[in-house]
Amino acid sequence: MDTKTLNQILEIAFEKRVSDVHFEVDNPPFFRGRGQLIRSKLPPLKHEDTEFIAKQILEQNKKALSEDIHEVDASYQIANGGRFRVSLFRQRGHIGIVMRAIPPHIGNFEDLNLPPVLSEIVKAPNGLILVTGPTGNGKSTTLASMIRYMNQKYSYNIITIEDPIEFLFTSEKSCIIQREVGLDTSGFNPALKAALRMDPDVIMVGEMRDMETIDGCIKAAETGHLVFSTLHTQNAASTINRIVGNFPPDSQAIIRQRLADILVATVSLRLVKDKTGEHVLPVVEVMRSTTTIRACIQDGRLDEIEGHIEKGRQQYSMQSMDQHLVQLCKQKIITIDEAKRVTHSMDLERKLTFT
Repeated sequence: MDTKTLNQILEIAFEKRVSDVHFEVDNPPFFRGRGQLIRSKLPPLKHEDTEFIAKQILEQNKKALSEDIHEVDASYQIANGGRFRVSLFRQRGHIGIVMRAIPPHIGNFEDLNLPPVLSEIVKAPNGLILVTGPTGNGKSTTLASMIRYMNQKYSYNIITIEDPIEFLFTSEKSCIIQREVGLDTSGFNPALKAALRMDPDVIMVGEMRDMETIDGCIKAAETGHLVFSTLHTQNAASTINRIVGNFPPDSQAIIRQRLADILVATVSLRLVKDKTGEHVLPVVEVMRSTTTIRACIQDGRLDEIEGHIEKGRQQYSMQSMDQHLVQLCKQKIITIDEAKRVTHSMDLERKLTFT
């Protein structure tokens, strides 16, 4: 393995539009395309090969490979401008690497098949907007699209705190500052505290990983800023549950009240295949904080939220995951089997019949 070969493999990833590239000892490189893991026809990698790749990645991130390194999140850029989010790890004494391709251009809401209501949601002057979903289901891309929209429309000072930086922005109407954990700051929480002294209008925190960061995001929203972040949760109710559950039982009622006061919206995503199997598109739940939903959050009546989302479709452009799945099935964009694969509801077939 050498630099030229590595970059050729990564360039192929962009040409073929694969989402991930895997490098592991005793296996050839694997590519994930259209949801399937594809074994390449290249020779199996040796210990020296994955170690070389790791050194190249870490060198670009101003780090050195050592025995103390067991897991690292990083980024990597190739000569043609293509970028990857990298997970570097050890397995059975060897180094393994998974590299996720970051699209070179940030799509708008229409390009990405995202609901137009997102352009209304990002108009909020302050508060907390959360994008949620399992790993690899479009959270980062959706967040980037929202930042892109604001960058083109508004004169904001936008500060992002990411681990690692994924999409690179060029300031347009807005001024955008991008800080990377490990390179520009020691962590999300100190960077969030510093951001409040940097004249921000908008703060984007890549992920709310712990109680300190969650509390910092809530405080930033309470002090008049618009804050964006992500969580690995399935829907609005589980998102609120996860946030509140990070705090001690005796402070959870206060957290529910604070969250009810500042939450603007949650946007929950799952990627599905279209009928051809050739393309993926997002299924999106959108919850906006109406007076009724704020009361549900405050009182802990989270099981009622989905019903209020579905009732608010016409007036507030909200939608549940099932409502969007039914719509895509009715439009013959996805199959019923694909809809069943991603739903968490037992009522999908009934909704398909009676909608």
